[in-house]
Amino acid sequence: MSGEPRESLAQILGGRRGALDASIPPVGFVAGWLAAGQSVAWGAGAAVVVAIAVGVFRIAGGGKVRALVVSLAAVVAAALIALHTGRAQDFFLLQLMSNVASALLWAASIVVRWPLLGVVVGLLLGQKTRWRRDAVLLKAYSRASWVWVLQYTLRVVIYGLLWSAGQVLALGVARTVLSWPLVALTVAVSGWVLYRALPPEHPGLRLAPETRSDDVPGA
Repeated sequence: MSGEPRESLAQILGGRRGALDASIPPVGFVAGWLAAGQSVAWGAGAAVVVAIAVGVFRIAGGGKVRALVVSLAAVVAAALIALHTGRAQDFFLLQLMSNVASALLWAASIVVRWPLLGVVVGLLLGQKTRWRRDAVLLKAYSRASWVWVLQYTLRVVIYGLLWSAGQVLALGVARTVLSWPLVALTVAVSGWVLYRALPPEHPGLRLAPETRSDDVPGA
């Protein structure tokens, strides 16, 4: 058994800033929409302006331009959808669909024995796909990945119900609550599940030196 304390999943994943930033433009949309008498155009404009402001602030602080461009593109796409349909709730449609896709993708990754939590953590730790050689770690990642499936499914259910009911203000609130707070909870719970699935003598997310590729059937 290793004498070093195991790293928490939160320490490895990080990502708090990105989740927080992603929740700000939707708040801008709802605020603009309400302030202008439920005008979709004003709401869309406010969301884009807020997204640009957040992007400029992050770039000035040393943020990655590529990630910020992707975030801005997502906000612009959501705004264009709402402008095209004329329905304020459709600003959140792209977010709803992305969570549907994420839930299906994470579930499928578990079924095919390539749990995405393992893929992500493996890349962050510089292990690439070597973690799959450890049958115990593979099983642990699979169990913990179901927590992420549940996260995306919860968003789909809540967003879907509010979107179908046209509850724009509630969607804005849900978009904020189900961003970083839910992500933080998901990281904590999935980390607990992950480490609970590993025996005490296991080195944790760092691979044991004796791990072999023939430990995992079909690897």
